[in-house]
Amino acid sequence: MTANLENSTSFPSPVDVARSAVADGWPFYEANVVPTLTRAAQGYLWGNLAGLALAAVVLVVPRLEDVITQLGVISACLPVTAIGPIVMVIFGGRASSIFLGALLVFFTTLVGAVLGMRSASRSSLDLVAAYGGGRWTQIRKVQLMSALPAIVTALQVAVPAALLGAVVGEYLGGIDAGIGVALNAAQRQIQPDRVWALSILAGLIALGGYALVGLVGRVLTPWAKETRG
Repeated sequence: MTANLENSTSFPSPVDVARSAVADGWPFYEANVVPTLTRAAQGYLWGNLAGLALAAVVLVVPRLEDVITQLGVISACLPVTAIGPIVMVIFGGRASSIFLGALLVFFTTLVGAVLGMRSASRSSLDLVAAYGGGRWTQIRKVQLMSALPAIVTALQVAVPAALLGAVVGEYLGGIDAGIGVALNAAQRQIQPDRVWALSILAGLIALGGYALVGLVGRVLTPWAKETRG
């Protein structure tokens, strides 16, 4: 990939990139963006569900926190480009794209949720207990509320992570359409202007998703505005 671009006009001007995007037209981008967004959304969903589920286990059984956190760290340390081909063989093209998206999301959400639950005030927990509240009441009224801002932040960061995983999975092959597929084809055909156009578009999509989740988070957790800055 690098060699091909080095032998070409690797850095086209913004005008060339814009011309390439206009020449390709909306049908080209729709045919590749929609499949990628679908896979990224599925990876986002599954990765977040897994992360939140294990965080809930930590909340109920605190002694498992070290084991579960280490599991998350291991998943984060796995190099996506190295395990990608293995995942491809096991799951196939489309499923591997979803899996890689979920894998990149999992650690972020798990750690965000666990740290958020840890941030619960000890005095608040004691106050609930003093008024006769049990463990479930402490979880529901103190720890979950304390964790929400951190969870929202994790969900924000998970948006570009899910998109990246989906694109990498597509780039590995076995899929007919997607941003990763289009990037791979453009690099092989030495079309740096299209590569840049697709890359910029992917970045804008990730930025838009990040901002959207952040906006929803501000609505759902208005009390955390000062914490988030």
